[in-house]
Amino acid sequence: MNWLELLIKKMSPLSERAEFNSSSRIPRRSFLNQGAKCAALISLVYGGFRSGCLALDDEFAPLFDGKSLKGWKKSEFSGGNDVRVEDGVIIVEAGEELCGFQVEGKFPTDHYEFEVEAQRRSGLDFFCTITFPVRDRFLSLVIGGWGGSTIGLSSIDHHDASANETTSQRQFKDKVWYRIRLRVSGETIQAWIDNERVVNLDTTGKELSLRPGEIEISCPFGISTFRTEAAFRNLRLKRLSHPSP
Repeated sequence: MNWLELLIKKMSPLSERAEFNSSSRIPRRSFLNQGAKCAALISLVYGGFRSGCLALDDEFAPLFDGKSLKGWKKSEFSGGNDVRVEDGVIIVEAGEELCGFQVEGKFPTDHYEFEVEAQRRSGLDFFCTITFPVRDRFLSLVIGGWGGSTIGLSSIDHHDASANETTSQRQFKDKVWYRIRLRVSGETIQAWIDNERVVNLDTTGKELSLRPGEIEISCPFGISTFRTEAAFRNLRLKRLSHPSP
């Protein structure tokens, strides 16, 4: 469902009740309440377009139109390679080290969920590292690092994704699509690959930081690879109206 369909869906209670005659009148309070909701929604849509990041509460909104990098830009890593759209997906060529892309404009810092489908095309290191905000700090969710199989968050208490409580291992195949979902809500950070939860971290009392180096260029939100060619599609964002349990 695109933003226009969402807008129509949210406005439908008002539009359906806006036509009335003398025998069927809308209570003034109900009409005003619906009008206020529509005004708020229009404000949200306008604000979303200005920031380049539109998402309604608890509903996914697309962040990639399948045709261009609108809303995104290539990350200026030294030794990076080409980032382009081809056949409806974003292609990140293998760089000398890091290569990737990042949002243009604002991005939520809490109570959000991001989803992307990623595919390693060639290479033996991470094919999808998502660098993301956690309120006033940043972390990276590493998928397929350290030889192609490590999953985890960098960094927790100054320990990177290969050596902290979020570390796990999984084998990935080339040219297979993996659905990756990341949720940031209050003190909880969670991540899934397909239907398997791979991260479930309570950040209370923990030091959150990025691994030192060029990954900081990805802030506030970006996706990168390391000496690996990868493809990405179906990038979506959801704003969460209720914190994770």
